[in-house]
Amino acid sequence: MPFYRKAGEVPRKRHTAFRSPSGALRTEELIGSRGFSGPSSLLYHLRLPSASTSFKPLRTLRVEAAPERALSPRHFRAAALATGPSAALDRVPLLFNGDASISMVRPAQEDDFFYRNGLADELLYVVEGRGVLESPMGDLPFGPGDYVVVPRGILTRARLGEGPHRWLVVETPGALRIPARYRNEHGQLLESAPFSERDLRGPEFRPPRDETGAFRVLVKAGEAVTECVLGHHPFDVVGWDGCYYPWAFNILDFEPRVGRVHLPPPVHQTFEGDGFVVCSFCPRPYDFDPAAIPAPYSHSNVMSDEVLYYVRGEFMSRKGVEAGSITLHPAGLPHGPQPGRAEASIGKTQTDELAVMVDTFRPLAVARGALALEDPEYPASWSRTT
Repeated sequence: MPFYRKAGEVPRKRHTAFRSPSGALRTEELIGSRGFSGPSSLLYHLRLPSASTSFKPLRTLRVEAAPERALSPRHFRAAALATGPSAALDRVPLLFNGDASISMVRPAQEDDFFYRNGLADELLYVVEGRGVLESPMGDLPFGPGDYVVVPRGILTRARLGEGPHRWLVVETPGALRIPARYRNEHGQLLESAPFSERDLRGPEFRPPRDETGAFRVLVKAGEAVTECVLGHHPFDVVGWDGCYYPWAFNILDFEPRVGRVHLPPPVHQTFEGDGFVVCSFCPRPYDFDPAAIPAPYSHSNVMSDEVLYYVRGEFMSRKGVEAGSITLHPAGLPHGPQPGRAEASIGKTQTDELAVMVDTFRPLAVARGALALEDPEYPASWSRTT
């Protein structure tokens, strides 16, 4: 995240004595990525952020892959998925590789602990529900259609508001970022980008929490979650500045591109990661040439696995999918509109479809937990005319 923010009280110079009105020295903490060479922020605490009183293993995180089978398109009716109550601990993995994992969660109650993913950046797509993501940098309200980006290592806790709640979660050990082709050499978003800095929301700073007690912090790292107990409230920050913090962007603030004839999927790209991209398919006018075929042309994914999460609307190239469906079209197999869908799209003027796509450049494995959601008839749907 290349955009600088400052909130609360910070000293004029970095790494210099910064004291409270009573003369107590504030504790400076750097949080960032890639050692000391990536994006970072400096936080100023009332107390030591490292002063945990105990550590203990809580659970392991090994994801079991489903048995391999013949390469084919796959459809998972994820709308039927039930998960446990925790936004942090009860995510159900569906698809994964070494670059990205895709899971769903339906949080039902607020966590009574704080959570830090020390393993991956997180992209939370809020399908439904409202709340506030708390962090040491402040409060970040979220609602339906929001992408919420949480860089690795930032402590968070979700306060849940109006529900029910359903999130699509993408985790990556690499860096999640705005595509380089949308930015100039200084990091500013270009006039031609499909969104601007005005569309991005950062945390709203709030006064520090000056409380002592036993505060549980759960840290995800390696293949385990560790519980640490901190003797004071972790959100005791009096001020911070930098370029590393949670932020949000609503999918409906993405400005879709429309051409005289059909444009390829890269025009929908919203984020990039190491080994994958995320795209947003939003309501938009269709192609305006009288002979244009709005439905996408068939294409062979010879270098990527395509995952689509269908949020809502009429999906012009697919039948048999529903809101909450997830489809996987693996590299090496051609795919495109099902029989009759291309013809039916001719003359249509607009679409109200809303979907999130994740394309990975290495093959995805299917998690064993996804098998109960699978539609076995989907691979044959291109061979049927009804």
